[in-house]
Amino acid sequence: MKSIDVEAARDAIGRIAVETPIISSPVLDERTGGHVWLKLESLQVTGSFKVRGAANKILSLTKAERERGVVTCSSGNHGRAVAYVADILDIPAVVCVPEWVDPTKLAAIRRHRAETVLHGKTYDEAEARSFELQRERGLVYVHPFDEPHVIAGQGTIGLELLEQLPLLDTAVVPLSGGGLIAGIALALKRTEPEYRVIGVSAANAAVMYESLEAGKPIACPEEETIASALSGGIGLDNQYTFELVRDLVDDYVLVSEDEIREAMAFAATEHKLVVEGGGAVGIAALLSREVEVKGENVAVVVSGGNIEASVLAEIIAGTSAAD
Repeated sequence: MKSIDVEAARDAIGRIAVETPIISSPVLDERTGGHVWLKLESLQVTGSFKVRGAANKILSLTKAERERGVVTCSSGNHGRAVAYVADILDIPAVVCVPEWVDPTKLAAIRRHRAETVLHGKTYDEAEARSFELQRERGLVYVHPFDEPHVIAGQGTIGLELLEQLPLLDTAVVPLSGGGLIAGIALALKRTEPEYRVIGVSAANAAVMYESLEAGKPIACPEEETIASALSGGIGLDNQYTFELVRDLVDDYVLVSEDEIREAMAFAATEHKLVVEGGGAVGIAALLSREVEVKGENVAVVVSGGNIEASVLAEIIAGTSAAD
């Protein structure tokens, strides 16, 4: 889509988001038979990739729109990103989150002066409240994924991958609402249509996966998952990401809660990385052999690292005990 300008997004967000590193993973090489690199968005300024899209959208606003303020809904990472960017630009921000939001993410949102509204037992209930506040107060909505500027911002990861890993064959990317993988797929396939892009969803947060299987956006009951960043629906009126994922992503797979936990523990013990559940699903797909990459150069997007230390410690201890 011509309206999704990834190159312009890179120029726009350079003063807010950082270029994240990519590291090799010899252990994953050995286990998969491929050559695996980890793209560490967990080291992004807000601890996740979300700041890229949030920055690109908010920076595009007019002076009048900035004065009105912004509102969003989030399971945590997008809300933190919106709060961070709005704080830098001195823009009023309201962030709606479900009652189960990770305390680490909630504290970070509040540190950046955003008004935080805890509402509902599910993401969709919190989202409905955010739409109400938008109408009541005349705020500008910063959508977590289904918006051209947001998709373009996330796509800047793809531009970095092209420079950091010129021999790339396959990108393995977390899949939820689709903004991240849609942006990356656009950036990669505009350069070389033969790049393979694989989406990985948590089995307990698989609305996009199920929608793709159904051939249209659908709603699914919300289930508890360690990959809470991937929770929530894609919107029955989805405007962009469903079609982009359908048309550009080559395959999509599911990983279980146990597989995600194993991947989180793997990242911590083998690479000394703090990775949240949603950020670990790509690693989980390789460890479980849900994605075959033998002989390929593979980039796994580690999309976030915002998790309570005690939760990660319990996961590492539980995985070690199981071994």
